[in-house]
Amino acid sequence: MKPTINREIASKEIPVNSPSTRRKWLKKLYTQRHLQTMALLGVAWMIIFNYIPMYGVIIAFKEFDIIHTISEAPWVGLEHFREFLEDENLMNVIKNTLGISFIKLIIGFPLPIIFALFLNEIRSVRFKKFVQTISYLPHFLSWVVLGGILATWLADVGIINNILLWLHIIDQPITYLAEPSYFWTIIISSDLWKELGWSAIIYLAAISSVSPEMYEAATIDGAGRFQKMWYITLPSIKSTISILFILAISGVLNSNFDQILVLRNSLNDSASNVIDYYVYQTGIISGRYSYSAAVGLIKSVIALILLLVANKISKKINDTSLF
Repeated sequence: MKPTINREIASKEIPVNSPSTRRKWLKKLYTQRHLQTMALLGVAWMIIFNYIPMYGVIIAFKEFDIIHTISEAPWVGLEHFREFLEDENLMNVIKNTLGISFIKLIIGFPLPIIFALFLNEIRSVRFKKFVQTISYLPHFLSWVVLGGILATWLADVGIINNILLWLHIIDQPITYLAEPSYFWTIIISSDLWKELGWSAIIYLAAISSVSPEMYEAATIDGAGRFQKMWYITLPSIKSTISILFILAISGVLNSNFDQILVLRNSLNDSASNVIDYYVYQTGIISGRYSYSAAVGLIKSVIALILLLVANKISKKINDTSLF
């Protein structure tokens, strides 16, 4: 015999702000108090160091100096933005920034994926750990240390020149960091060397979640290693690749300021003057805080636009997006 249902009671919805709902919410909050405390610390950190300082963005529309407060600084409107767009160094700065960033994106984005795919195919656990350790190590060296090592290697009497002279590839030593034509190659190759292994970690984590049964079924069907990588592994980590690609597109105007600052000099300035260094030079060295804030604001707005566009395209093509 089926139980009778009171349709009037069943049709009534429990109010969201009812005492019972609040009690359940408070009880759940209390049971998660340790996790909530950790989360609140992170939220507080973001508010203090990320959101409150955003008030200072208004100096981009003012003529600010260190003598007066932000509120006392006179308004100049879009004067700093106009001045930046009319700067004679603008085209060189944009060329260097986009050139370095796009080459890093084209070469540096797929390489960690390829490295992770081949590293996953290594059967010897000991050798696999050895390769992982060697590839991770450069990431933990700061660019101050790594820049000093590269400057020594690339000097007239450095190891690079000695090897090339010994192989008779060059006739006389080359001062690589003094030649603008070599700067992009040095920047891109050193960045790949430093971050390749570390960037592959997230792909290795995604690959580890792929079901082994899929590989077993492919083996039974006669698929080889490359076929498994192409038809099983890559499609399985497609969402991870899409998310990281969206973030990479949004950061295309970032040229790794630490690396540029350590390796640049007056001789390679024509190839090393990127937006990040331009902001540092005009804001910190020259003391033009409002002007550098305006340039930084332009960069942030463009980065936001790139993020939204890349996110929309990825959502339409792969049905994967950040939001």
